[in-house]
Amino acid sequence: MSSSTITERGDAGQAPGGVWARSADAFDRWIAGDPSALDDLVRVMTPVLWHVVRAYRLDAELAEDVIQSTWLAFVRRSSTILDTAAVGGWLTMTARREAWRVAKGAGRATPTDEEELAPHLPRQRSAETDAVEADRRRRLWGAVDGLPERCRRLLRVVAFENRPDYASLASELGMPIGSIGPTRGRCLAKLRVALIEAGEL
Repeated sequence: MSSSTITERGDAGQAPGGVWARSADAFDRWIAGDPSALDDLVRVMTPVLWHVVRAYRLDAELAEDVIQSTWLAFVRRSSTILDTAAVGGWLTMTARREAWRVAKGAGRATPTDEEELAPHLPRQRSAETDAVEADRRRRLWGAVDGLPERCRRLLRVVAFENRPDYASLASELGMPIGSIGPTRGRCLAKLRVALIEAGEL
């Protein structure tokens, strides 16, 4: 991850609605072993971090230093982020704290009003929403656990790997590579029936 990539402003006015989802997806792929996903995460989140940091009235050089420090902290402490959906919030909070520290030291700790900053930041989900989604995921995977073993293994690989290695998967499951797609379709159909019978759909 080069410094030029880290400090790229990008489209600071990008719509905030999908930023959290895109950052979570990139983080998922990175921790799954895709090194290019870190660059994707940087491209998604750096414009947001610029808005957060510049809200503390830092000049471009100091803001760049804060963002660099934020990304370094992320690389060092990424293992502490247990919920991948929280990666965007983790980054913005880390940037806020570092920007406050630097601004205070420089005598510039006068953050922008929240009303001015808010349109540029992704909307944070409420604790209630997080709890509902966690419960829904628990029930979904409970239904998956009730499927035949081949379906369980196949659906878990497809769900958690952005680009599954179908050749290896076919070998592992003892099935032709061309049958993975149809088998996945049948497994999803079984999952749908299980969810309907459980009253989840």
